[in-house]
Amino acid sequence: MRKPETGDLVYQVAALIVAFVVVHAPYVAVVRPGAEAVLAEQARRMRADPEYVQERSLWVVLKDPEQESEFVLCLWALAIMAAKWVAANRERRLLERELVPVAAGGRILPEDAREYARQMQALPEAQKRLLLPRTLLAALGRFRTTRSVQDASATAREVCAAESDRLDSELAMIRYIAWAIPSIGFIGTVRGIGDALTQAHRAVQGDISGVTEALGVAFNSTLVALLLSLVLMFVLHQLQLRQERLVLETEGYVDEHLLQHLQA
Repeated sequence: MRKPETGDLVYQVAALIVAFVVVHAPYVAVVRPGAEAVLAEQARRMRADPEYVQERSLWVVLKDPEQESEFVLCLWALAIMAAKWVAANRERRLLERELVPVAAGGRILPEDAREYARQMQALPEAQKRLLLPRTLLAALGRFRTTRSVQDASATAREVCAAESDRLDSELAMIRYIAWAIPSIGFIGTVRGIGDALTQAHRAVQGDISGVTEALGVAFNSTLVALLLSLVLMFVLHQLQLRQERLVLETEGYVDEHLLQHLQA
């Protein structure tokens, strides 16, 4: 099983910084100024016409810090999943190569295992760390040591099972983000309701603008959070499905191209 690489942590930190910059810059330059202009225009119309009905504005829906945080987290999770998707594609490309060059009907004896293993050890270092070469090397090493096809098959299955567990554990951060986004939405809901309650005395006097604005904060933050969670969970399940298929296809590759050629 591969050790976690420091590069993964560096990438995640860099992705978080980039996600913050990419989201915060439009908020400062476009979203919040646009929301302030819309709110000012609506307030002017309400003063001029008491029967004026406010229209829902996208800038007003997105303007609060909770929504900005939700977008940052969603973009961060998507960047992490994009890297894992690229890694899965790199693994799948190896499945199209003939790493164990055995002719049809050929046999691999325990004495031959070292030679086949040496061919895979000649692969570039980045490729040797991938699942398929590691599985083939482990199976050949066990076959050479024990001279048992059953032991080689069990070793290949153990390597694939360990890789499946590793891939699943590496999705823990994404699952946390998928949980955190709705939680931030609920925080915005609580904050908006709290602000509305503090302005209840103004509503009693006939000025409900403060209450409606605060309630807008409450509902808008949850709305954006739920929409982003739907997108994030869909992409997460697609990534998980792709990783599971990769492990299954690797097991099939080892069975077809190696195990059926082994002969004690």
